[in-house]
Amino acid sequence: MRELFEPLSAGRLELSNRLVMAPMTRSRAVEDGKVTELTVEYYRQRATAGLIITEGTQPSVRGQGYIWTPGLHSDDQVKAWRPVTDAVHAAGGRIFAQLMHAGRVGHPVLYADGGQPLGPSSIASGERLFTPDGMLDHPVPREMTLDDIAQAVDEFAASARNAIDAGFDGVELHGANGYLIQQFLADGSNARTDAYGGTPGNRVRFAAEVARAVGDAIGPERVGFRVSPGGTANGVSESDTPELYSALVASLAPLGLAYLHVMELGGRDTTRRIRAEWPGTLILNPHPTPESFPAKPEYGAEALRDGVADAVSFAEMWLANPDLPARIRAGGPYNEADHATFYGGDHRGYTDYPTLD
Repeated sequence: MRELFEPLSAGRLELSNRLVMAPMTRSRAVEDGKVTELTVEYYRQRATAGLIITEGTQPSVRGQGYIWTPGLHSDDQVKAWRPVTDAVHAAGGRIFAQLMHAGRVGHPVLYADGGQPLGPSSIASGERLFTPDGMLDHPVPREMTLDDIAQAVDEFAASARNAIDAGFDGVELHGANGYLIQQFLADGSNARTDAYGGTPGNRVRFAAEVARAVGDAIGPERVGFRVSPGGTANGVSESDTPELYSALVASLAPLGLAYLHVMELGGRDTTRRIRAEWPGTLILNPHPTPESFPAKPEYGAEALRDGVADAVSFAEMWLANPDLPARIRAGGPYNEADHATFYGGDHRGYTDYPTLD
């Protein structure tokens, strides 16, 4: 699978290989959104990736959607991330912070003021929040005003500047998995009748404004954007996926972003269409069929050979195999991921997966 080990330029980055570590929520930050020494070791172990994309990191207080997730909106959070980026760079790696505003996928218990989560419309996700005291239903969010939208755009930009201050090589904007940006994209969660709702061209407006503002703040060549076309995570639904993502790609393409990161959900036709329309670097989380979960190295090599991607990302494979490139070169064996330790806890299932040596 030599295709996986060829170098690649993406924005300002020169990647040593095309194996990208996908963002994965691990819920091991302390309560004030600061990462810990365990996080330093976790990412350092995986620095042989061509690029690491961190777990979703909230750009603001109201952007949090889960317990024990990290932020990049306070000085203390920036300071806590610095040893992570230093460790990855010292090991020869590159690392982007994924900025994730959860939008309606939040709950008043997460916020000091007990306020409502925000969303493009007052439509609940239908999902639930895990807490140590039990599961809580997501409430109906407060529909964002135009001032709220402008503030959220500013928060993304400010958080991106914080990421650069923390030593990150860039940021990835989370426009997938049913979080705020996709909530604006999807007509099942966006019932607005103003300039941010209705047609696909209107529904992509928020995404484009965030990408443009973040690019203006830190340079577009330091900005990636993740999408999950047709995805239904966290209760979103799209009735017009082909038209929607054509409109989104058309709005993002002129910005000169570092890459577009596509989470493939078992439909290669959608990937091929986006590949044809996107002029820049495309990172693919490869799932060529509905049965091909989790993504495996052979799916990635095939995608590179077929020309539908420039690099490929893996999640569970990186979680369980900190030395994934070495294992691919050796033809395995691969550690199996322990699903019971995915979220929360200590070093077990986090920094204790063995390497080949």
